[in-house]
Amino acid sequence: MSYRLSCEQISALINFYAEGELSEILTKYVKEHLETCSECMEKYNKILEIMKVNIPENTQQVPYNSKQYENFKLKLSEYIDNELDDGENIKIKKLAISNPLARQDLENMYSFKRLMHNSYEKTKSSFKDDYSKDIICKIKNDCPTGIDTFYKISAMFFAIISLIISGFIIFLYF
Repeated sequence: MSYRLSCEQISALINFYAEGELSEILTKYVKEHLETCSECMEKYNKILEIMKVNIPENTQQVPYNSKQYENFKLKLSEYIDNELDDGENIKIKKLAISNPLARQDLENMYSFKRLMHNSYEKTKSSFKDDYSKDIICKIKNDCPTGIDTFYKISAMFFAIISLIISGFIIFLYF
């Protein structure tokens, strides 16, 4: 019998799956889910499309793949997250205007950011459980073992109720 992942869990794992960073068992579970869920498969295909670098057909890769472009790729995430100073921002903008590869990368990053934000907003309200710790635990294969918090709270509640009842009985008989 195999374990079934929910769409919420797949949303959290799909980027790791696309990059091939999941364990064998998680890869298997994600693959099984994608084969049966068209909505998640569509999300996965969009992520794959965004991750590809599309080189325009009328350009050659060699003239645009330069040291500046390599620096651009290294700083692209920081640019998207608005973490660069003004001088670096201007360099990124100039290269995105003049280099079709850089422009495509920038467009892909913005599309990816919108996709992730929309996916998060869509599922945020429907989350009943927070799977992030569980997923990270499974990815790193270092899940803690021990008593679940629910059982600890239940035991404390039972102990308090037992003390109240025993105190009430002692009060009645003495």
